[in-house]
Amino acid sequence: MQPSLLPTTTPTHPKPIFDELADQLIDRGWHVIENYFDTTLIKSLVADLKAYDNDGELTPAGIGRGIGFTLDENIRGDKTRWLTRSTDAQKRYLDEMDMLRHEINRLLFMGLFEYESHFACYEPGAYYLKHRDSFRGAAGRILTTVAYLNETWQNEDGGFLALYNPKSEQVAARIMPLAGTLVVFLSEDIPHEVEPTHRQRLSIAGWFKCHTGEVI
Repeated sequence: MQPSLLPTTTPTHPKPIFDELADQLIDRGWHVIENYFDTTLIKSLVADLKAYDNDGELTPAGIGRGIGFTLDENIRGDKTRWLTRSTDAQKRYLDEMDMLRHEINRLLFMGLFEYESHFACYEPGAYYLKHRDSFRGAAGRILTTVAYLNETWQNEDGGFLALYNPKSEQVAARIMPLAGTLVVFLSEDIPHEVEPTHRQRLSIAGWFKCHTGEVI
């Protein structure tokens, strides 16, 4: 049986936020929403992430999947852990993303079916070179989300997310990883990179996917 595409709770954001997101995804393939998440949720997510880090439960992130999976700190240097519903903060975050999925499907008919996400911790000096999150025609990740958890971030702290114009390959935007900010972009279309950070940088990376299996 196919799971319901309805959100688990009522959307907490005003309708124009989703309308603008849909318009920008159509026009340029990406959008940034500041203050999407409230301070209480951010602090709770940071507490979860730091507890995992202190307990040694963050693992070095790799490149590729399956037999093609490799570790290469010259390409990316973050440590990660997949989100679950094991804490109230992670439950609420995943519920927020389910509501977002519902709104995007309502407006753009993208058929987003499931969502996966992980905490990402970049220690000083770490980065992630320019890449795309999905290959065209692979029927995998459709829409990427990045949520930032860092308070009082400054320009000199580095760690900006650079989004590239897929046609010109020039930088279209450099986004400060400031707490509460949500970035959404087309996984197949938008090249991006994490510039070297000069302080610990915390975020949640996620991907909406389409259902490719047979529905019975």
